[in-house]
Amino acid sequence: MRLGTSSPLKHSSPEEWASNQIALGCKTVVFPLSCNDPEEKIIAYKEAADRAGLTIAEVGIWRNALAADPEERRANMDYCVNQLRLADYLGARCAVNVAGAFGPRWDGGYRANFTDEAFKETVAMVQEIIDRADVKRSYFTLEPMPWMIPTGPKEYFRLMEAVGRDRFAVHMDIINMINSAERYFHPEEFIDECAELLGKHIRSCHIKDVHLSERYTLRLEECGPGDGEFPLKYYAEKMHEIDPEMPIILEHLNTDEEYIRYMGYLSKELLIF
Repeated sequence: MRLGTSSPLKHSSPEEWASNQIALGCKTVVFPLSCNDPEEKIIAYKEAADRAGLTIAEVGIWRNALAADPEERRANMDYCVNQLRLADYLGARCAVNVAGAFGPRWDGGYRANFTDEAFKETVAMVQEIIDRADVKRSYFTLEPMPWMIPTGPKEYFRLMEAVGRDRFAVHMDIINMINSAERYFHPEEFIDECAELLGKHIRSCHIKDVHLSERYTLRLEECGPGDGEFPLKYYAEKMHEIDPEMPIILEHLNTDEEYIRYMGYLSKELLIF
């Protein structure tokens, strides 16, 4: 298992970026640049990671490739393709996006996200990105979400079968899939289900925590590791069993100081391999 964060931390050069990641205890990174950055800058960061022994877990996309506006959708599709090509050049384990929303917020929850047409459009979108990018080393993945497909392992497996491309793989954000009382109160069983159905296809993971609020109705709130009730050690051990080189990425914190604090917690709690 290789622990990392989604934060580049404050830095002034590629060398300082890599050095800061190592000092934090990271063994893997989320690449801090995009396909729109200058080629020489991309090369400099790649070489800094290589020299430091840092693997590149993910290249983020975070654009709605199913946007209603045709021009926005086309631009976002092009960006997805180019980010996947960047991941391939870097030797990153995956490029990751969310499926996209059928509403004004790019990652929002809408009834239309769960129609048969939404599923078909998602399949076609993934197929087009992979076919156009024509990558050989990296993979395109979708991060599960609580309010858009895929919301769980069975849905992800169905999506993979429908896409039918060997360069489509799994991004595991298990907290995003804790969207019911059953999954919250039976987390070990849910972790086992994810590992059994999707294990060999998982390319990268996110780690955070979830807390059940005492207010009505069911309110599941994302929080920092250790501030909730999810069995993070069991989750990390299961991902390590699947792949000893599996990236596990700490995310969604607000400051460098928070990343430093929670990374310290994870390093002790997870007994990093």
